[in-house]
Amino acid sequence: MTSSRLFVAVLCVMAFFVSPALSQELDSNKLLAEPKAYVGSEVCKTCHLEHYDAWKRTLHSKMLQDVSKNEDALVVELDKEVMKTDFEKIKDKLKVGLDEVYFPDRKDVHYTIGSQWKQRYLVKKDGTYYIAPTQFNIDTGRWVNYHEHDWKERPWLKKCGGCHATGVDLEQETFLEPGVGCEACHGPGSHHAALPTNETFEKRATIVNPSKLTGGVAVQICGACHNRGKATQVKGAGWPVGYRPGKALETYYRSIALGDKHLYETGLSKGHHQQYIDWKSSKHADSGVNCMSCHVVHQLGNPLFAGKTKVEGDKLCTSCHEQVADVGAHSVHSFGNCANCHMPRIAKSAESGDIRSHVFTALLPKMTLATGVPNSCQTCHQHKDEDLADLQRRWDALTTRKDAAGNMVIKATP
Repeated sequence: MTSSRLFVAVLCVMAFFVSPALSQELDSNKLLAEPKAYVGSEVCKTCHLEHYDAWKRTLHSKMLQDVSKNEDALVVELDKEVMKTDFEKIKDKLKVGLDEVYFPDRKDVHYTIGSQWKQRYLVKKDGTYYIAPTQFNIDTGRWVNYHEHDWKERPWLKKCGGCHATGVDLEQETFLEPGVGCEACHGPGSHHAALPTNETFEKRATIVNPSKLTGGVAVQICGACHNRGKATQVKGAGWPVGYRPGKALETYYRSIALGDKHLYETGLSKGHHQQYIDWKSSKHADSGVNCMSCHVVHQLGNPLFAGKTKVEGDKLCTSCHEQVADVGAHSVHSFGNCANCHMPRIAKSAESGDIRSHVFTALLPKMTLATGVPNSCQTCHQHKDEDLADLQRRWDALTTRKDAAGNMVIKATP
């Protein structure tokens, strides 16, 4: 084979293996001359493959899945008769008659939302996406209602889309990528992708790296979606329209306040995606311990532990909170763990008590007696049916300290 033919053969092999994103050459000058835009995680993958692979193992990547491209995204068959049977059991809770509930056919579903606790389904009506009023709860295997009375008045892109998809454009009613992609946390990447790799420092300056932001700004990236409230820039929007990583979230979003139905009367969260609200009222927030102190989004190497924490279970807590003695409540809870008491499951994603509190304090029986808020003791199966007053008495006996003379003078706090 001549050298020229060999060269052509090599080019053909390279062209065969190159990714679609690379085969369509980016017009760098054009991209750099225009405002930053979203390009999608598939473009990011061409240079950051290991991070991309790690991200694909996260729930972020599976938040919104295109059913036409992945039929297995559906965690259950969309059987109308099964749906109706489950709805019959809860018909007294419905805000419309059972015969008025919309049950989607498989052919009507474009995207799935969620895959861990529950799954909802995006359907399209007159060119606009809506969440169907039928939700499947994965742990219990049952269908429940979701805004069955007003679902047609809640356009998904405006109400929820910015936290389910990346690169949302409300004016065009479009989004670039399903799921929480790279650019949801790093900002639009067109300039970053356009610059050659040898322009290292210029390239870095075109993208947001949350680990290099000040802590108070970086944590607001998480707070943009792990939050509940209203947009300030677009009336009726339920996510921070206009916000981009590195900006001040409060300019674009107002969290719910005390008195909202999604909060207990003490201010603790009842609902899901409210971890940021809890965290802001915690001692962790006062101490500069934020989401990224405990969680990682795309760690290289082996799959991470549940909750995507940096290390497993109590090891994470004791990396900061050294326990020097088994005293008080700790002396009788050797079978438990830190999170079960200090992050009790008192919030709801699909079913009551499947989400942990992020205020990081043990909730005592006396709080339940006074306000009705669930307590840490009764989220444990061993104490779930016990008398609250007796539980509190036993807690007090365990956590009251004595001085050298035997006088009870020091009261431990949770």
